[in-house]
Formats: sequence, C-alpha cells, structure tokens
Amino acid sequence: MLLFSAGVAAQAPKAAWLDRPLTNWNAPGGTMPRAAVTGETVAEIAKRCAFQPMAQRTAGEQVVAGAGWVPFHMFDRQIVQRDVEIVGGLSGADGMCRPDNFNVFVFVGGKLAGTLAPGVMRPRSDGSIGGAIRLAEDDTIAAEFARYEEPDPLCCPASRVTVRYRIDRKASVPVVVPVAISPTRR
Repeated sequence: MLLFSAGVAAQAPKAAWLDRPLTNWNAPGGTMPRAAVTGETVAEIAKRCAFQPMAQRTAGEQVVAGAGWVPFHMFDRQIVQRDVEIVGGLSGADGMCRPDNFNVFVFVGGKLAGTLAPGVMRPRSDGSIGGAIRLAEDDTIAAEFARYEEPDPLCCPASRVTVRYRIDRKASVPVVVPVAISPTRR
C-alpha cells in the first residue's frame, strides 16, 4: 500500500542550492526517483482533497505514476511541446491540499531528462516552485521558485527567483541542465 504525508506545511530549511553556483544534479540516463512512502494513501488524499487522480495518458505521466508518485499538472496546465513533457509528481498533500513532498520531472521522448529541483519540495517553503514554468521552442525551461526569509509569513515569500534550464540533446540521452538564477521581475 502506497502511503503519503498529510502534515501541515512548516518552514523548511533554506534551499541552499539556490544560494550557490549551480551544479547539475541531473545525469544523462538518470533513473526515476521513487516517491517517499510516508503516511496517507492516494485514495485517502483523493477523498480528503476531493480530487480524481489523473489518468496517466502520456509517457511521462506513466513513468511518474510507475515510480509511486501521484502525477499532476503544475497549476492545472499540461506542459507538452514537441517531444518534451513536464509533469509534477507528489507523494503527499498538505492540510490545504497543495502538493507536498513533490518534484517536477522533465521527459524528452518519453524518457526522464531530469528534475527542476535537486530534491523534493514542500508548499510554502523556501526553494519551492511557486510560479510559472515555461517551456520555449529552443529547449529552454524557466521555473519560478519562492524565496522565504526567517520573518516571512507562509503566505508571502520575501522574493522569487527564476531558474533557467536548457535541455542538452548532445549527451547520449537528453538531460536537463540548470544554467542561471535571476530575480523574478514582477
């Protein structure tokens, strides 16, 4: 039985990967990480949060589900262009039914090319994707992350940053490479 966490989000430690020079955590041909088994079943989350688990229609959604994650579309928007697909995967939902213990996976030609964060994220915490994800025709991706500081209320991060990525198709297998972090313009 697959179990998930149902705890209320708390301030997580700082997302240090956003504070230092970027290094790539993705590797060509990397394996799909397994979802953490932590407390509440998919059926319990679906009942509590009044949602229907997604039918896994795309190759990426099937891979995400096969690794124990619950696939979801970021901000209810499917992101697919050409042979690139971006799919969220959660292993829990917080008290307000936001994805918890989640990551965002990028697939090229149905194969994992990497994640947009080096580890799982929590809602309303530093370093959590909290805004738009854009996939451009030139194989670049931009994702907006929340930056919280100690006194910030959970509703309102002090700032946001945009991380830009490129899909390196020169490798033996395509891989997502983070290339730059910049303040998000409002």
